Amino acid sequence: MKTLRNWTYLGAEDNRVDLLVDEKHILSVFVLEEKVVRVLLRQNKALRHDRTWSITPGGRDVAWEGRSRLSSEGFTKPDFELVANKNEVVLVTSQLRLTITQPLQIGWEAKSTTGEWVHIAQDRPTGAYMLGLRDHKHSHFLNRYEGDRYYGLGEKAGDLQRNGRRFEMRNLDAMGYDAEKTDPLYKHLPFTITRRDSGISYGLFYDNLATCWFDLGNELDNYHKPYRAYRAEDGDLDYYFTLGPTLHEVTKRQVWLTGKTAFPPKWSLGYSGSTMHYTDAENAQEQLEGFVNLVQSNAIPCDSFQLSSGYTSIGDKRYVFNWNYDKIPEPKQLTSKFLDAGINLAANIKPCLLQDHPRYQECADKELFIKDSESGQPERSLYWDDEGSHLDFTNPDTIAWWKENVTKELLERGIGSTWNDNNEYEIWDFKAQCRGFGQPIDVGLIRPLHSLLMMRASEEAQLEFAPEERPYLISRCGSPGFQRHVQTWTGDNRTNWNNLKYNIKMGLGLSMSGIYNVGHDVGGFSGNRPDPELFVRWVQNGVMHPRFTIHSWNDDHTVNEPWMYPAVTPLIRNAMRLRQQLLPYFYTLLWRAHVDDEPMIRPTFMDHEHDPNTYAENDDFMLGPDILVASVVEEGQRERTVYLPDNKHGWYEFDTGIYHHGGQTITVDAPLERLPLFVRAGTVLPLANPCALNTSECETESLAVYPFLGNGVREVRIFEDDGRTNKWQNGSHISLNVTLRGSHEGTFVSVSRSGEMEVGERELNIYLAGLDPNGVSQLMIVNEGETAETETTVALKNL
Repeated sequence: MKTLRNWTYLGAEDNRVDLLVDEKHILSVFVLEEKVVRVLLRQNKALRHDRTWSITPGGRDVAWEGRSRLSSEGFTKPDFELVANKNEVVLVTSQLRLTITQPLQIGWEAKSTTGEWVHIAQDRPTGAYMLGLRDHKHSHFLNRYEGDRYYGLGEKAGDLQRNGRRFEMRNLDAMGYDAEKTDPLYKHLPFTITRRDSGISYGLFYDNLATCWFDLGNELDNYHKPYRAYRAEDGDLDYYFTLGPTLHEVTKRQVWLTGKTAFPPKWSLGYSGSTMHYTDAENAQEQLEGFVNLVQSNAIPCDSFQLSSGYTSIGDKRYVFNWNYDKIPEPKQLTSKFLDAGINLAANIKPCLLQDHPRYQECADKELFIKDSESGQPERSLYWDDEGSHLDFTNPDTIAWWKENVTKELLERGIGSTWNDNNEYEIWDFKAQCRGFGQPIDVGLIRPLHSLLMMRASEEAQLEFAPEERPYLISRCGSPGFQRHVQTWTGDNRTNWNNLKYNIKMGLGLSMSGIYNVGHDVGGFSGNRPDPELFVRWVQNGVMHPRFTIHSWNDDHTVNEPWMYPAVTPLIRNAMRLRQQLLPYFYTLLWRAHVDDEPMIRPTFMDHEHDPNTYAENDDFMLGPDILVASVVEEGQRERTVYLPDNKHGWYEFDTGIYHHGGQTITVDAPLERLPLFVRAGTVLPLANPCALNTSECETESLAVYPFLGNGVREVRIFEDDGRTNKWQNGSHISLNVTLRGSHEGTFVSVSRSGEMEVGERELNIYLAGLDPNGVSQLMIVNEGETAETETTVALKNL
């Protein structure tokens, strides 16, 4: 590695400023938005890889073959001031100022609310950039300041704040991982958020899919002041600097930069059953159909089932798109059983064919596999207790083959969704060749891209088969932009209390990194089955995440099912019914994630940055802006200590309506049957029938009003549509626009409706859910100039 030192100003063109570094490299600075600036280094004046699949500002997708790495399409490219001389280049937008000095280093300043420039970041002056001499390794170093808080990097293990640790981005199938310690894991998300003591936050996103490392204070070197580091094995040094100034805005801008969150059907928010045990059993069809019967007999709300890979087995191994008719003799009978019960199916598919797969030679002859770097034959990697070859999704022929088989083997059999699994592409021949859409490329440069293209191919097959339906897909592995296609989860966790606790932080790390539609394998995937207490607490936590799936492959050959412990089945059922009751709120959050780039779950500090107490590590999180979830994650715990953030208006207990001031720590009862939830004072929650058997029945029936304690005004929007199509884009939806106002006279609620969806004779029950400790609130409904006191029912069609 060699440190880059001296630069010469070359000039400016359009939105780009170029420097010649050490007489042979080009460093370009792109002014993309008032708060977004990009830095790109071309080693020896050339790009290592001239395309990206991660960047699509404000968009939904990029071309299959990728986007030119030099493109600024989609950005506003605002005017900026430029001052350049021999030793300094200064670029200034309305919000950002960066200064490049000798030796090569960049300093960053943000404009404060008072109009002053505030220092926020600085490259390490003693060697900020390094490049490999005979390879494409590269590094970037910044000063590390006391008081900085680091977040992001996706689903990383351990505390949500990343300070003092080192992380690797190298996708692995981390079966049975420890959510507190294991690294690396499944996903590649090279994005950090830094919050300064000044309260200003910024993001750094490195657009590179090669293996890389982040050191956030673990490493010390006597020759440098405290620093943080990014090191990459290959690729281009290409990073985006995004100013918040809030953490919330940085996260939203990362989604805007890498693509809109998918809007799957409403049923994707319901309980999804799954276990490897059923499909691994010799009588798999009987086991699977039995699940439908047990759901119904136990009155468990269920919307989908994930068909594990055992349906493709030959012996103990898995062979994608190969149905085992001995275990499942009548696939269409099976799928009809589920669909008739209102349970949608998603089937597990894998992107690697084992060497003895019945169709291996067919794919080899068609050259659909990634090729070995030396022999030019299909690469061979360890995979599912054997060796196999990975499909090359940068080959259009592979994409066509994949779509054809998704359609024939799944969609035409009644399985409408895909579970894209085991797609980490653990290929360690980094020079293995991919087709690259006509421009061959080393797999080491784009390993996680294959999972992104795999899920996109699956999505296209689903869209072409059912063009009126919004597609639903799942993927375990992912890279920047995969939120455009799928819902995800944190992989194959181990069953224990500690993983329940730290999975919460992993989900929040994903959400802060722009991946909102997340969840975990509830109950734990591997290890012995959870005991009744752990299972109840895991379900209670799981129902408060966007993805709610009970999935297992227990070492003791048991199955995690809602009814596995009859003594606590009522508690499991009640937790699921709580989720059903909140489904209208969940669905509005999902819609806002898609439309407004709003995170569905987030750490408590994201909504309360002004409150320093919220930054302490804890096990709480916000579900949207209005519900604080205080999951119980300690064995034997029957009381829960909760810090209620200072939100200026206070909080209500969801189930009792008891009011608490914000900015204090309280202790509440947490018997096994209770999940402590708190609702922000000054909001209105849409609620459905908790006894609904699936999400299609979860329409908004009630508006629960949690009044201000004193004066306040809040506007809330509640969204509803048919839950399956995109007709909402043409006006076929219901949007309830609710205004809540509190004063000394009482609590006033006005409701209006927009959208053209038929509402029939539906009515809304509007009631005061929070209990005013001063006893002065009375609920008054304002509707077309009329007022009514106390509990009121309003006909939707009259709004």
